[in-house]
Amino acid sequence: MRDLLRGTLNLSILLLVPALLTAQADTALKQESPGLLAQAKISPDSARAIARHRIPGGVIHSSELEREGGKLVYSFDIKVAGKKGVDEVLVDAMTGRIVAVEHEDAAAEAAEERADSAKKP
Repeated sequence: MRDLLRGTLNLSILLLVPALLTAQADTALKQESPGLLAQAKISPDSARAIARHRIPGGVIHSSELEREGGKLVYSFDIKVAGKKGVDEVLVDAMTGRIVAVEHEDAAAEAAEERADSAKKP
């Protein structure tokens, strides 16, 4: 009986630990141009928490601090298990308010990536 309980516990740990690590995995914050982070009033960690609260259960796959629509925003691409594409959440880096939430399918995500690459020298 003791061996059965120990085996069940070990199996549970093996199954849960990777899931917990994946759920917490964040990517490094990219800056569209140097010096933007010094201008932000909201910390990257606070912005991440705001974005996660908006898309509960999601995993942040990319994060960037950029100027968009005349505002300094944190942009988070969040993947939700079982849902195709990603949800992009924009958090105002000055106020912490959510500026926009948009669902992007794979084609829209690829197009945005190409546009971002074209902007960079």
